[in-house]
Amino acid sequence: MNHLLLYFLEAEAPAKRLVHALDVEAAPIEIHHFPDGESLVTLPETMPESVLIYQSLNRPNEKLVELLLAAEGARKLGARKIVFIAPYLAYMRQDKAFCPGQVVSQEVMGHFLSGLFDAILTVDAHLHRVRDIESVFPDSKAINLTSAELTAEFIKENYPADPLLLGPDEESLQWVKKIADLTGCDYGTGKKVRFGDMQVKIELPSISLGNKDVILIDDMVSTGYTLATAAQCLRDNGARSVDCIITHPLFTRGALTLLRKSGIRRVVSTDTVVHSTNRIFMAPILASGLAELL
Repeated sequence: MNHLLLYFLEAEAPAKRLVHALDVEAAPIEIHHFPDGESLVTLPETMPESVLIYQSLNRPNEKLVELLLAAEGARKLGARKIVFIAPYLAYMRQDKAFCPGQVVSQEVMGHFLSGLFDAILTVDAHLHRVRDIESVFPDSKAINLTSAELTAEFIKENYPADPLLLGPDEESLQWVKKIADLTGCDYGTGKKVRFGDMQVKIELPSISLGNKDVILIDDMVSTGYTLATAAQCLRDNGARSVDCIITHPLFTRGALTLLRKSGIRRVVSTDTVVHSTNRIFMAPILASGLAELL
């Protein structure tokens, strides 16, 4: 069966890396923005039966309507099976109502995307109390890939001296341990106490840091305050150097500057979200995941 990969222009670079890995046809989704904020979406005139749509859902509130229009448009033009490649999935963190009336965004997003797509492929979805991606998408086939292997390869190639891998909080343990198992590096996690969106306290594990190179590992970073606080604690406790590797670089304005001012020497991310720090490219694992869906 022929497949066509449609991509939004913002994601052109990683989408084309995936196209090369898959050896499929590709076409951009053209977007025109009207002065009032509405979007005009234009697709190729004809569609094969199998269509892949590539879009990462950072800044989701401005992207979801265009994604809806593209998916519905592809169906009307003849697509019978549509796979959504979302290297970063938004709204996964809210998996429980913590007070009456609070909307569980993970549930809502799961039902919304299941209604549009036959299958969904993502990387390191932020799952906490809900442990498997199939529970998030009840009406579609879904695969949650891990960036651990490619991250481990990057560490092996660039850090010959076996650095210490450290997650800033307990939630990061699932990612840090996978990478540590693949690299043979020592690892640990800190304990985070949050006082607000931009104020945190980090308690480091009881590991000797004297003269050690440390890599902070986290699945996503937005403001950068957690990693910056952790980096400062590490430097204050004798770490020789502190770098960080992030799966989803959701950096808000000023976040990268904050990380560098905190003493982080090198900031590296995967290309699940397009950013200047991208050094680890997900095309190989996305291609292997798609082999199960196509």
